[in-house]
Order: sequence, then C-alpha cells, then structure tokens
Amino acid sequence: MAPKASILAEIQYKIGSNYSSWRIGLTHNLIERKAHWKDTEKQDITHWKDWTADSLSDGQDIERHFISKGAKGGTGGDLSAYKTVYVYIF
Repeated sequence: MAPKASILAEIQYKIGSNYSSWRIGLTHNLIERKAHWKDTEKQDITHWKDWTADSLSDGQDIERHFISKGAKGGTGGDLSAYKTVYVYIF
C-alpha cells in the first residue's frame, strides 16, 4: 500500500500538466479492469500504472483530485471499503 500523498506525487510526476490525455480510475481487480479497457473499450493501455491505496477514501480523493484537473474518468462504481483498492492511470 502507498500513502495518499505518495500516490498523488507519483501520478503528478508521470502525467505532468497534460491531464486530458490520461484516464484515472479505481478498481478491486486489476486484471479484469485492464482487460476491460484494452479488449472491450479498445483503449491503448501501454502506459498503464497502478498503485494500492491505503483505503477506499484515499483512492476516491486521488481520483477526484485528478478528474477535477481534467483527467478522464468518473467517480462511481461498485467499490467496497473492505477490499483492496487500486488507483490506476493510463
């Protein structure tokens, strides 16, 4: 797991100020989510990067932060606070 501040900093470093070129999301299942974006949505996931959030709340805060700056994504989904939460970008 990674602290919220660390994930925020790493994402910021990776995407710079080009927010609209990136998608951010949360998932409990990385394999399923990557397959969805690659196979179902036909998205290029070459630059996929993910982190394990300390909590669902931290993951949602991170996601909201980058969406508010222009990254693609949505704040929804069926996530449980009792499972591992991954933050991903591509």
